Amino acid sequence: MGARKRESANRRKEALKTQYFAKLNNVPTSPRKMRLAADMVRGMEVFKALGVLKFSNKEASQRLEKLLRSAIANWEQKNERKAENGELYVSTIYVDCAAMLKRLRPAPRGRGYRIRKRSNHVTLFVDTITKNDNKN
Repeated sequence: MGARKRESANRRKEALKTQYFAKLNNVPTSPRKMRLAADMVRGMEVFKALGVLKFSNKEASQRLEKLLRSAIANWEQKNERKAENGELYVSTIYVDCAAMLKRLRPAPRGRGYRIRKRSNHVTLFVDTITKNDNKN
């Protein structure tokens, strides 16, 4: 690896140390369904988002709720105090495609139907609300 690439990689690692996030890899849910649940809480205050996810009837919302609790715990561990109500918000959520399992199902006349079992990766960032932010 060249010096320039190594330097930019080190800058990215340092930037991640100051951000508070949680990752969930290889979730056996299609990215489209996970994005619907992620769109419900993007930009919300974290305790309000937890309530929305808890009472949502989507399966993906249960996984996002657990991931959000993990991101809050990461913030609390780095700052060595409990998060207060109205202090944190969900700044960014990424839902990316992961590996796809490809299968064939028998069909009439010697053919086969394709079955694609999709999975995804979710990255959730939380950030503190400053006095200048007008987040809800």
